[in-house]
Amino acid sequence: MKRMLLFVAVLFILIIAASSFKQQTTNNKLPTVYTDTIRYSGEKHFANVQQLTFGGDNAEAYFSFDGKWIIFQKTYLKEGIPCDQMYIGKVPAPGEKFEPKLISTGKGRTTCGAFLKDGKHVVYASTHLGADTCPPVPDRKKYGNKYIWPLYDSYDIFMADLNGKIVKQLTTSKGYDAEATISPDGKKMLYTSTKGGDIDLYIMDLKTGKEKKITSALGYDGGAWFSPDGKKIIWRASRPKTEAEIKEYKELLAEGLVAPTNMEVFIADVNGKKVKQVTAFGNANWAPAYMPDSKRIIFASNHQSKCGFPFNLFTINEDGSGLEKISEEKSFDAFPMFSPDGKKIIFCSNRNNGGTRDTNIFIADWVE
Repeated sequence: MKRMLLFVAVLFILIIAASSFKQQTTNNKLPTVYTDTIRYSGEKHFANVQQLTFGGDNAEAYFSFDGKWIIFQKTYLKEGIPCDQMYIGKVPAPGEKFEPKLISTGKGRTTCGAFLKDGKHVVYASTHLGADTCPPVPDRKKYGNKYIWPLYDSYDIFMADLNGKIVKQLTTSKGYDAEATISPDGKKMLYTSTKGGDIDLYIMDLKTGKEKKITSALGYDGGAWFSPDGKKIIWRASRPKTEAEIKEYKELLAEGLVAPTNMEVFIADVNGKKVKQVTAFGNANWAPAYMPDSKRIIFASNHQSKCGFPFNLFTINEDGSGLEKISEEKSFDAFPMFSPDGKKIIFCSNRNNGGTRDTNIFIADWVE
């Protein structure tokens, strides 16, 4: 009998305690516990991986200077977005929903967005002055089903506020002007243009508009970024060498096209001097960026593949040593970028897409 009474007493206490705890947690929300479900075995540098977008083709996601916002481009027919438009959104806390908003005009096609240092403006390239509709996609069958990029000559670079109002057109030359990024001090813009007859890098002073061409070797130079310390630049480049390669490159360029299947990572000082080739792996080594220490490099590559896929993320030292594979996706990981404080990494991936071709944005804590 005593044992029975003791059991009832203990049960009563537990019920009261549970009721109290429930009331307490209702009034004071406990922090969300987040568990990795989209990090592959071997991805030791990733923790707390969070998927931000779900469906469509989401690419080139980059942080604002304060690390609180993301800008990216998106195509998603199911949502009435037939070709890339530019979006921004606040970086969500773990478990929170990512809620981006359209910041481009919704006309034409856009690419390669970046925040300005003031946190109040962005830059991106757009074809909307050429036509309201999406520009035509090249028929790859005409080129042996090669993977080719169109260099739309209607692309120009614009500055817009965070409500999407265009406040300034930064480029006006005939030809492809795109792939803009901003220097750490916020004063200069690095971008790619065909205005000189080849696909070269230019640096523009945002205050004066004065600019300088900083590459001259034959081949595609693009996807350039400043190092975090502002002393160097990094980019992807093709360098056709044989007579056949040069002929093909020039013929495609004359049609406003480039075949980015053979690219390597290059670095130089901020004025384009002391050019150095970092990788020599063959295939496509691209989307490079300096890591927070301004010494190591992260990039995407398919150099370990014989059939073009998968693309994964790798890190390497400036001298080409210390190559390390970072991601283990079976299809496509690319566009890696660190937050300004170096604590997070954002990238785009085909992981967790249910067997579709969807590319989504993922963010993770970086673990050294």
